[in-house]
Amino acid sequence: MQMIKKNIIATFFSLLLISSLFAVPACAAVGGANLKVTIVETNPYPAKIGEYLTLTVQVENIGGDKADNVDIEIVPQYPFSLDSQANAVKNVGVLNPGRTATKEFHLFVDKNAQKGVRSIDIRTKTGKDSPWSEKSFDIRIGTETFNSKGTVELKEVVSEPQVFMPGDRGTITVTLTNTATTPTVTIGGNDFDTNARIQAAVLRPLSDGIVVLDAPYGDMGILGPGDSIKLTFNVKVTEEATDGTHNLELAIEGNSFDYNSRKNIALKVDSSNIKVIPSKELTMIDGKSTIEFDVANTHPNEFNSVSIKPEAEGIRFFPAEYFIGPMNPDELFTIEFNAVADDSWNPRSEKGTNMSLTANYNNGINRHVNTVGNLNFTNVSGSTESSPKAVLAGGLIIIAVPAAFLFYRRRKH
Repeated sequence: MQMIKKNIIATFFSLLLISSLFAVPACAAVGGANLKVTIVETNPYPAKIGEYLTLTVQVENIGGDKADNVDIEIVPQYPFSLDSQANAVKNVGVLNPGRTATKEFHLFVDKNAQKGVRSIDIRTKTGKDSPWSEKSFDIRIGTETFNSKGTVELKEVVSEPQVFMPGDRGTITVTLTNTATTPTVTIGGNDFDTNARIQAAVLRPLSDGIVVLDAPYGDMGILGPGDSIKLTFNVKVTEEATDGTHNLELAIEGNSFDYNSRKNIALKVDSSNIKVIPSKELTMIDGKSTIEFDVANTHPNEFNSVSIKPEAEGIRFFPAEYFIGPMNPDELFTIEFNAVADDSWNPRSEKGTNMSLTANYNNGINRHVNTVGNLNFTNVSGSTESSPKAVLAGGLIIIAVPAAFLFYRRRKH
């Protein structure tokens, strides 16, 4: 009986192991094309009753493979209707991993629509024979009018990273404050409360190269006198974005039309990066050398997790990768590597060998890599004879070493 139990248990675990080998993990789906759809702009916002509305729909391929033929379809419900049924489907075409595309749809809001929040469905598919994927979105119609007299002002803007690089993702966080200082205010003999309402808030890019990844905020509630609220928007800078200051517009719907406001938000883009420069001759003596480089952060931001990795055929480096860590703007760091030739090194080669240095670093949450290549690493033979030239050279080295040490320390601090 005990033997039968052992056999049953062994069989059970064998089947479990086999099933785990052939099962497809949940994350495997991420390897294919996978679309994320967002309404990034509603114009006007909120939608106006009896008028046309433009929806800017963004689709992003967050999967691991390209989508061969992306379609976006809008499925309106009352009180929304399309300007033409022929415009229900928009074709994007090929969408590679990590890339985004936007399409505009024009809808009409029925003249008998009521104020409030209504839903609309948007469908996407990755290819001609792929199934549709559907997501529902809320769209606000009309603006409520309140007698409150609190005023919402923009008090602070924080972007992370502070300065973006082309291709970066990050956030823009705005702090909105009700500037009222007393609970009530008397106007024309009537008393009013000084609460402030944020009925809607949307961030819109005003220049090419900037993409806002979030839908507008809605119904953020009441801010009492002096109260504040932080709103965070996820943004992306495209690879094609130019250096300089890009403007975005923060549109806020307040207590009523009189309390609506539009604020300019600046986003800085700078493509300058980590520079790696040889600070002495790249020469090996009998297959050994100590080489030195200056590493400079030329970007306006602090970079984090900075590391430098050298590579050259036939040469081993110690350390294999030099980890610097954080680097402030305009900071200069001097680093050293010991280079040792391996068996594949050709000491008689007049051309030497090509060497490259790869800098890895973070700008906010974004990992960047840039490489300096075609650095010529040459070899010379050492001499064991005590010639006058060798003695003179040795004397110069003895004199030079303390000076170089002091120079190195000064550069480090």
